[in-house]
Amino acid sequence: MIELTIEQQFKMRQIEDALKNPESKKEDIITIFLALQRQTFCLSNNLSNLLKHWPAPTAMDPLITEEVLSKFGISSETKD
Repeated sequence: MIELTIEQQFKMRQIEDALKNPESKKEDIITIFLALQRQTFCLSNNLSNLLKHWPAPTAMDPLITEEVLSKFGISSETKD
């Protein structure tokens, strides 16, 4: 589940209310949907390109070692 900030939750509620308003026109909803879908595709493409071109750590880099990579990995475990 994606966590939203309070401001994002408020904006989502405003959008939901506007879409459910009987005075909302179908054409406006279609325009918004298509614009959001284009933005989603653009973001997805940009993220894919960023990850594809992101430099991989090399063994030659003195700041990166196997110990550092494993020591600072992401973990949700905690010790009591």
